[in-house]
This record gives sequence, C-alpha cells and structure tokens, in this order.
Amino acid sequence: MAFRTITGLIASLLISLNVWAARDEIQLNPSHPDQYTVAQGDTLWDLSSKFLIHPWQWPELWPHNSQINNPHLIYPGDTIYFSMINGKPQLSLSRSNQPAPQAQNNSSCVLQEDDYKRGRKDFAVSEDGKVLPCIREIKLQQAIRLIPTDTITSFLSSPKVMDESELDNASYVVDFAGEHLIAGSGDRIYVRSITDSENTAYTVYRTGKTYVSPENGEILGYEAQYIADASLQQPGDPATLVLSKAASEIRIGDRLMPNIEEDIALHYFPRPPEQSIKGSIISVLAGVSQIGRYNVVVIDKGTDDGLLTGHELNIYRRGDTVRDSYSQIKNDQVNLPDELAGTLMVFRPFKRISYALVMKATQTLHVLDIVKTP
Repeated sequence: MAFRTITGLIASLLISLNVWAARDEIQLNPSHPDQYTVAQGDTLWDLSSKFLIHPWQWPELWPHNSQINNPHLIYPGDTIYFSMINGKPQLSLSRSNQPAPQAQNNSSCVLQEDDYKRGRKDFAVSEDGKVLPCIREIKLQQAIRLIPTDTITSFLSSPKVMDESELDNASYVVDFAGEHLIAGSGDRIYVRSITDSENTAYTVYRTGKTYVSPENGEILGYEAQYIADASLQQPGDPATLVLSKAASEIRIGDRLMPNIEEDIALHYFPRPPEQSIKGSIISVLAGVSQIGRYNVVVIDKGTDDGLLTGHELNIYRRGDTVRDSYSQIKNDQVNLPDELAGTLMVFRPFKRISYALVMKATQTLHVLDIVKTP
C-alpha cells in the first residue's frame, strides 16, 4: 500500500510542547526517584512518567540544563537527576560515554569495543619499531524513542475506517480471470466500474468490524481489512487488474480503493485536547481480549469531535453497579464511581473514531471503559 511515513528522531519531538505544558503547573509523580539511569528499551514516555503525572510537561523540567544542547535526545546509560531549585523542580543529566563517529585514517590497527574492554592498548608497534595509534571502534547508540513505534506500525496504513458512503460507492471484484474460484498474487481480477486510468494502484480490502456508538447505537464506521495490492491493466466496467501482493485469498465481492498517498506521522506531540472530550473504548485490535499497556484500541471519538494525532486521554474503569442489601429501598442498587486506570495516546484519528495506544494501565482495562480529557 502506498503511503508516506514521516520519519525522524522521535525522542526530539517534545521540544515544541511548551505551548501546551505552560498552561498548567507541573504536577510531580509523588513517588519520583532522585535519580534514574536510562536502560535499554526505555521510552521517553516511561521516563516522563517516573517524574511527572502528565508526560506532556516533560520539557518544563529542563530550563537550566547546561550539560547538553538538547536534553530530549537521551541515550541508554545516561543518568537523570531530580532537584528543587528556588522552589521549582528541575532535571539535569549526566551523559553516558556516547562516542562521536571516527574519521578514517591510515592507522595500522582497529580495536573493537570488546578488545578495549579486555585490556588491549590504543597503539601498535610496527615492524621497524615505530609506535602507531589504533582506531577504537565503538557502536553508536540510538537516542531513546517517545513510544515503541513498532507496536503501531502495522496500524498506520491498514486497517483503515470507511464511512457508509465510501463503502456503498466502492468498486468490487465481480470475477477472476482463468476460471479460478479464488485469486492470489499474480492473478488477474475483474472489477466493476473503474473507468478512470489516472490511478493505477489499488488496495483490495474486505469489510470487517462495524463500529457502533455505545451511547445511541449509531454506526460510526466500518473497518476496512487489508487483503491485497493490485495494479490497473485495463480500465472499464469491468476493469482488469493484476494482484501484486496478497495477505490472503481474494474473494468475489471484495472491494477496492485507490492507493492515495497519505502523510502517516511518526512524529508525535503528546498534549491534552483543547476541548473537553468524553468517549468510550469500543474495540481492541490485534486479537487481544484483555487490554493492557501498549495495546491498540479503538475509541468512539475522532476528528469530527476535535481529536488529533498525539492527543492524550485518561482511561477510567466504569464503576460497577452493586446491590445495596442494607438499603431501606427494596432491590436498591448503587453505581460505584469510575476509577482512573490508565492513559492512551491517539496516533491515527478518523472522522468519528480513532486508533489509540494505551501508554499506561494500572489495572486490566475493558471495552466500554471511559476515556476523558485529562
């Protein structure tokens, strides 16, 4: 499928968050450490959660850090220190040994990192008795990421969500060439009503889940499950297309959409929505039954409601309804309060629903749990 991924160092993205962070006073995590050494696999979100209640306030802790130019480029092995200066919380950083790239030279030997650890010296002696320097090769580490992006990569291009009009107007497979009962990579298919030859790349998809509002039962959209890629050979009604890549067999009735290049963001700017939003988790993706940290969920709010990529919402476990056996009212029931249970970040909003990544879960979450603006 054709889409364009906006790449870069995600760890550096939080520099521009001061616009949102300045709105509120910094709220510290009551159990924050005095210092923490960054470990392999940590994310910037993990670090901010150790010190703060709201991760988007992370840049506010670095106003006087003189160790490095960009305190948001943090590496495994770096140590972060917490302190109070003039009544304000601040972080400083002790940089690990992050080596700079070595220039090529005519040195007679090259030391690997393990050689140096075993005690080999940074010089060699030539046959004529001259002492020659050695290059010491050390692998450069990558700055830690904001979130585990590999968790959401498969959801950035597919599946996507269609509304009813897109579904009704989509072209569909009417038959296969060569009298096949099903089709796969390399086969030709016949598709209704593709008369324009301007677009030659298409995606074959199959209608999946129907997303329904838990409030009023209204249909919010339809999941479009990716099936295959196809290229247009001959426009018409029917048109002829050839399948170039298939995730599963193609069936008669499967629908097609043109591959339109999208800007799929891998730069995220976490912040709360500008307006008050209250919705629900209506589905969990990737075949998971119980929802926990780093699971991808579907919520019943989207761009029409003001949600954008990077918006953060709190998750509340819906309070149970219990019977009050001591009440003077017969069969009296009490609705227990909703409990704060986690945090999620929207990474792919559609019109009326959004895909979001659960960043924090203090207990098991469930479909129909509530999401709210922090």
